[in-house]
Amino acid sequence: MSFLKSKLATIFYHLMVWTVLFSFPYLLSSGQNQAIQAVIVFSWVPLSFYVLIFYTNYFVFIERFLFTKKTILFLASNAILIAFFIWVNNQVKDYFFHHIFIHKDNHDSFKPSRNLFIYIDILFFIVPVVFSIALKTTERWIKTEAERKEALTIKLESELQHLKYQLQPHFFFNSLNNIYSLVDIAPEQAKQTIHSLSKLMRYLLYQTNNEKVSLISEIQFITNYIELMKLRYTENTKIEYDFSILNNDLQVAPLLFISLIENAFKHGVSASQETEIIFKMKVEGNSIDFSTKNHNFPKTDSDKSGSGIGLQNMEKRLQLLYPEKHQFTAVVEDGFFVVNLILEI
Repeated sequence: MSFLKSKLATIFYHLMVWTVLFSFPYLLSSGQNQAIQAVIVFSWVPLSFYVLIFYTNYFVFIERFLFTKKTILFLASNAILIAFFIWVNNQVKDYFFHHIFIHKDNHDSFKPSRNLFIYIDILFFIVPVVFSIALKTTERWIKTEAERKEALTIKLESELQHLKYQLQPHFFFNSLNNIYSLVDIAPEQAKQTIHSLSKLMRYLLYQTNNEKVSLISEIQFITNYIELMKLRYTENTKIEYDFSILNNDLQVAPLLFISLIENAFKHGVSASQETEIIFKMKVEGNSIDFSTKNHNFPKTDSDKSGSGIGLQNMEKRLQLLYPEKHQFTAVVEDGFFVVNLILEI
C-alpha cells in the first residue's frame, strides 16, 4: 500500500511540474490567434520533445546505459535522439514561417536564420537529459540509502538478540556459582537464594522480552540481585547502594546495568582483605547517571570468571541501543575501580 501511494505521489508531482511548464507560455501570451500559434510552435512543441527526451532517459537510457557504465552508448543515444528532435523542431518552425506567419503578414524579413538558434536549441534539449540524470540518481540514492538502513536495522536487531541470549545464561551461571558456595556453609541461605533466584529468572523470562522496561522495574531487579549477592559474602565486604529516582515514567533497555554490577562483584571482593562496593544511581530529567565503585582486584588469566564477557556485551548494547546518547568511563583511582555510565533517554 505504501509503495502504491509513493508511486501515485511521484506521478502526481511529474504531472504537476509539466502542467506548470506548459501553462506558463499560454498564460503569458496575449490571447490572439497568432500569439497562440506562436506558443504552440515555440513553446509547446519543444516542451513535448523535452518530455520525450526526459522520459526516454528516465525509463530507458539511464538504467540500461549510464548505470551499467556504458557511457559512450549513453552519450551516442542521446546525441542521436537530440539531433532528431532538433531537426523535427526546425521543420515545424519552417512550416510555421512559410505557411502561417508569412502567408498572413507577408513579412519574410521576420524569419530568423536557422543557424541563429541552433546552439541554443542544443543546450535546451540537453537540459531534460541533465534533469533526468539528476532525478534518477537521487531516487536511486534514496532507495539505496533506505535499503542500507533497513539492512542495518535487521543487523542491529539480530546482534541485540544475540547479546541478550548471551547475557541471560551468563547471569544464570554467575548466580549458580553463588548458590554453590552457600550449599555447604549455609544451607538455609542457599534455599533462600534459590527462591530469590527464581524471582530474578522470572523477570528475565517475562520482562526482558520487551524492547523497553520501566526504570523502576529494572531497579527492583538489580536491587534483588545485590541482596542475593550479599548473602554470599562476609562482613569483610561492605556493600552499599543508593538508587534514588524522581521520574517514574522513564523506560530503559532491560538488563542494562547488571553487567556493571556483576563486574564490581567479580573484581571488587577479596577473601583476605576488607573491601567496599558502592552502587549509585541519580536521575535528573531524562538523564540517568549510574556509577559503581569497588576495590580493584584484577583476575588472573587462568581465572575464567574474569573473562569480561558481561562488560563487552554491555558496551556493545550501548553502542547499538544508545548511539551518541551515552557516556561510559572506567578508571582506576587510589586502588578503586570506578565506572560511570550516563544515559540520555
